[in-house]
Amino acid sequence: MATEQPTTGTDPYADVDRTDIDSFQERVFEAALGTFTTYAIYLGSRLGYYETLAVEGPSTSVELAAAAGTSERYTREWLEQQTVSGILTCSDPDEDPRARRFSLLPAHAAVLTDPERLDYLGSLPQTAVGALSPIHHVVDAYRTGEGIEFHEYGADLHEGQAALNRPLFVNELGTEWLSSLEDVDAKLRAGGRVADVGCGHGWSSIGIARAYPEATVHGIDADAASIERARENAAAYEAGTRLSFTHADAADVSAESDTPYDLVTAFECVHDMSDPVSVLSTMRSLVEPDGTVLIMDERVAESFTPGAGPVEEFMYGWSVFHCLPVSLVDDGVGTGTVMREETLRGYATEAGFSSLDVLPIENEFFRFYRLTP
Repeated sequence: MATEQPTTGTDPYADVDRTDIDSFQERVFEAALGTFTTYAIYLGSRLGYYETLAVEGPSTSVELAAAAGTSERYTREWLEQQTVSGILTCSDPDEDPRARRFSLLPAHAAVLTDPERLDYLGSLPQTAVGALSPIHHVVDAYRTGEGIEFHEYGADLHEGQAALNRPLFVNELGTEWLSSLEDVDAKLRAGGRVADVGCGHGWSSIGIARAYPEATVHGIDADAASIERARENAAAYEAGTRLSFTHADAADVSAESDTPYDLVTAFECVHDMSDPVSVLSTMRSLVEPDGTVLIMDERVAESFTPGAGPVEEFMYGWSVFHCLPVSLVDDGVGTGTVMREETLRGYATEAGFSSLDVLPIENEFFRFYRLTP
């Protein structure tokens, strides 16, 4: 993408390697392409295009528009963009535009259309769109230092994030992660009690209740809309009174009937909290003396490291636009997504925990911590 430089005046970058400039130009261009692809996938998911193509098979723009209830001309443009982007295929590109047939490859359908497959990433673009939706508020926040309320990010962020974690929670949380903790596993199989702090749309609570049919699970979240969705999601799993949800600030929750919990969890939410120490203190008060507090949060490097890799870059992206602003609400501590082990260890000590252990659970994006009261 090299461009000609002006011939007048002095070029302050005359001594910079031209290859380095060209390379960075290419990176910026590819980032813009990625942005358009992200939003186009979001559009296809919201309009039901991928699900329709997965069920109906190769379709023309006329057929897809009719099935999805959308405009043919808009649908055709989206189909062509998706083909040029390598997401769809077109079997007859030389046909009349309205007669061309477009297909969703099975491998792509596995990633985009099945919300409980571990391969699923169809909601990732939705989450990104939600994280960027209040961008002008974010710009202002960077100037003022103020936080941005969680609800200001809207349904796309909340629904997308819940859907992104859903496959892990319903497939691996109970059957692999918790089952690897022998004492916890035994208690839950015998009918133990669980408090799931920051449960969001309830998939972590549902995952535990499904894996342990004798256990009682109580989900807690400060966002009323999330609790409403959690109850809706749970209704389909027929867990009955074993699974319940409460709208409350976790820092203000107390154990029901003075009966402590065997397990208290917080999945991917401590770094978002304005006052994580208060919440951790509450979690410590809720758990049995010989019980377990389990924290799942982002797997980041032990210290700031330039060139740490794509996972760290990914985490910083979320932090810049969402997690840091949310964690600065009400003069919060401002943890952000990149919460390193040392930071959490400090919060746990301040909250009164005697120890924190990193569990040997392998996951590319998450790290698991066991806190001892």
